[in-house]
Amino acid sequence: MPHRPLRTLRAAAVNIDGVLLNDTFSPVIHRLVVRHGLTYTAELERAFLSQPQLTAARAFAEATGSTASPQDVLSAYFAERERHVRRHPLVLLDGAVALLRRLRSLGLEIVCYGGLDKSHFDRHLGPWASLFTGPRYVCTNDFRPGVREITQDVLGRDFAQVLFIDDVAAVAERARELDVPFIGHPSSFPYGFQRRLMREAGVRHIVPDLSGIDEALLRAVDQESGEGGVWRDTEAVTAGVPVRGGEFS
Repeated sequence: MPHRPLRTLRAAAVNIDGVLLNDTFSPVIHRLVVRHGLTYTAELERAFLSQPQLTAARAFAEATGSTASPQDVLSAYFAERERHVRRHPLVLLDGAVALLRRLRSLGLEIVCYGGLDKSHFDRHLGPWASLFTGPRYVCTNDFRPGVREITQDVLGRDFAQVLFIDDVAAVAERARELDVPFIGHPSSFPYGFQRRLMREAGVRHIVPDLSGIDEALLRAVDQESGEGGVWRDTEAVTAGVPVRGGEFS
């Protein structure tokens, strides 16, 4: 039986690392910060996540007092990440493919995006590339977080028509500025702050599992978007239930 079409949403932009694939960035950033004798804080995490690589590298050097060049900082970071990935391989998160199929079944175009180049998408999501449309993958390193660019320049849509699904609050904050629909899926990394930061940003819908982005939630977001109410109520909710205090457990 065909699904009843959505009224307003026409596309979904889905982050690759932390939404479709497991988070391999937060643990590495945390390890490097602690190794330099710093306390890992929400402010530091905000300065590093979903930033252009060189911007994040400069912020790291400034925070740690390092005299290394931004390129050397990046080289050290990616070497550490490579060691992390050898111990904790990149895998599709539970429910990732089902989510993509659910979005397509509702008639949405889907584009994937992230800060690494397209080879990262090809390597880990190549078998499911047919579920994506248009360019399939957009590298946002040069214009992070990329909400406006993906919506207007890549998809050619109005802000109310594109749903973003991301694990980082900085993307939510930009979506709020533009009144773009957003669903948060913050990392379960125990030392992370993204769930708290999303709540402070007024994200209405925060899900711990991708299965939580079900048809009912997508239709609710579609209705909110059509009525101009995506960001009207700043109380963050998790699948319709108010988010309670405390970090992700």
